[in-house]
Amino acid sequence: MAAGEYVSVSSQRDTEEGDLARERVELADDPKGETRELAAIYRRRGLAPALASQVAAALMAHDPVEAHARDELGLHDETRARPGQAALSSAVSFVVGALVPLLALVMTPARHRVAVVIAASIIALVILGVAGAKAGGANLTRAAVRVGLWGSAAITVTALVGHLFHSTAG
Repeated sequence: MAAGEYVSVSSQRDTEEGDLARERVELADDPKGETRELAAIYRRRGLAPALASQVAAALMAHDPVEAHARDELGLHDETRARPGQAALSSAVSFVVGALVPLLALVMTPARHRVAVVIAASIIALVILGVAGAKAGGANLTRAAVRVGLWGSAAITVTALVGHLFHSTAG
């Protein structure tokens, strides 16, 4: 899980770096055109033409790459792709998330294990979905339903594949 996350977020970071490299070339080749482009962005955001030109000129004088990264490309230092952080977060989430079904498995009599592990896993997924939505200020019900349904679908597909290959307990 962590390796997949690292690769995925690294690809995103590569795209960001490529966009910044292209922007640096454009700034070197046509600084006046890039200043006009920035001013046009500010006009579309509602600034008066004269003020938009003044803001663009001031930002180009201060840090043109940063201005274009933020306002043209939508790249902010706080939200840039961080592959290592994503991989670590994924690894920790995977390990912590695996504890719920593992504990359910160990603590349940053999005849009830499958049902208890499935129920505990879905309940844990719903709780985590709600916690994530609450932390992010999103709709709690929508998150609970989405995570519960998709988690149930993933469990069902996994069980079906296991059954097809005769590798299930039940």
